[in-house]
Amino acid sequence: MSNHAGHGHHDTHPADIDWDVLGPLLEQEAELNGTQYEEAARWIAALPTAPKVRRILDVGSGPGVVSCLLAQVFPEAEVVAVDATPALLERAKNRARRLGVIDRFQTLEAELPADFDRLGEADLIWAGNSLHHLGDQRAALAGFAGLLRAGGTVALVEGGLPTRRLPRDIGIGQPGLEARMGAAAATRFEHMRSELPGAKREIEDWSALFTAVGLAPQGTRSFLLDLPAPLSRPVRDHVIASITREREVLGELLTAEDSAVLERLLDPEDPEGLHHRADVHLLSARTVHLGRRG
Repeated sequence: MSNHAGHGHHDTHPADIDWDVLGPLLEQEAELNGTQYEEAARWIAALPTAPKVRRILDVGSGPGVVSCLLAQVFPEAEVVAVDATPALLERAKNRARRLGVIDRFQTLEAELPADFDRLGEADLIWAGNSLHHLGDQRAALAGFAGLLRAGGTVALVEGGLPTRRLPRDIGIGQPGLEARMGAAAATRFEHMRSELPGAKREIEDWSALFTAVGLAPQGTRSFLLDLPAPLSRPVRDHVIASITREREVLGELLTAEDSAVLERLLDPEDPEGLHHRADVHLLSARTVHLGRRG
């Protein structure tokens, strides 16, 4: 269970994934969202109810961008990056080394929910777009609650808004391309959820779920990433890479016309394409829900 589901369009069976390709993309995406994650971590650290944070679990850590950020925001804490993918944990370890936090940094290869008992206690559990990879989300949240020390907090990154990178009308194809891609991603996401072991449908009222597993809701906030046009080259490159991947994973869920438009958008030679358009931007919102153990 890894944090590779930013908005439901990275949900692919791990066996089908080339981590040499997806690893850097995930890392880049998390780095672009770094300011949002840092704001969220500092919000948690500043809460009047915040516990002394000595041990943090980053569940579904992916390449460890957030794990390292948490190590920086909580300088006295040991941070454990938890993921099922060794290639991503290796990236996390290398990153911690580069950033000088390796002395307080561990990685743990674990598959949830089977390995809950290997995670150990924590004062803060960060679950960034990872809970929805577990079939029974309520049971998983109860599992997290059971790992928290008194006063400890679960930070769930779930929801937010679909990322927008293009205007509604781009001048080719039917207007509303990204909205239709979002609808296709939602269909794919639902299919992914339905195939998970022990999948149970759950109303995504996270505060109510916290309460159901004995945690006190501590608030919800959304954090914005707003990079207007014109984009820097690295951000434009990231947008091109992420839309390339979405076209691959959405495949037949897209209409022939939308697929043809994406073909043009991804063509480096096409003057209407993403490599050349002046209107490409990056706008997203990530929502963080907090629950605290009494």
